[in-house]
Amino acid sequence: MDDTALGETYLESARARYRAMKQLGEQAIQQMGEEDLHWSMNDECNSVAILIQHLRGNMLSRWTDALTADGEKPGRNRDGEFVSEGRTTREALLAKWEEGWGCLLDALDSFSSQDLLKPVTIRGQELSLLEAINLQIFHTSYHVGQIVQIAKERLGERWVTASIPRGQSDSYRPRPRD
Repeated sequence: MDDTALGETYLESARARYRAMKQLGEQAIQQMGEEDLHWSMNDECNSVAILIQHLRGNMLSRWTDALTADGEKPGRNRDGEFVSEGRTTREALLAKWEEGWGCLLDALDSFSSQDLLKPVTIRGQELSLLEAINLQIFHTSYHVGQIVQIAKERLGERWVTASIPRGQSDSYRPRPRD
């Protein structure tokens, strides 16, 4: 496999992982009522609404003009992303969710394998685009995992798993052929 094919394979994989993360977050969010989206365990914990606000801010900052501008945009108020804007409606939260993800996915769709080793800057630190994509995968999966956990805590018995249900792993294993 040549470098171009390897780069394209990597980008396809990253796009698929991001789309799967987005879908997982949406499966959790869809199960939650509006009150649940604003709930947090305590003052040190984030609500789903806060996590959506933060993910949006992070994605817009990192992926707007990613190859030409620092990923920490001067107008970003990161600390403000962790402050509740009050009872934001489900529709407004979903619009923020879509805006952030749209920016990220559009940026990923615009990159080619030749871009992966190009330098990008985040908070003054130079990384390759490939490193920046991996950094975002780590960051995003961390927060999507938090969203899923909050949904599980809030919904309890009403939670519908987005993966293999407990006790049913064997039914997902391939069966040997006779």
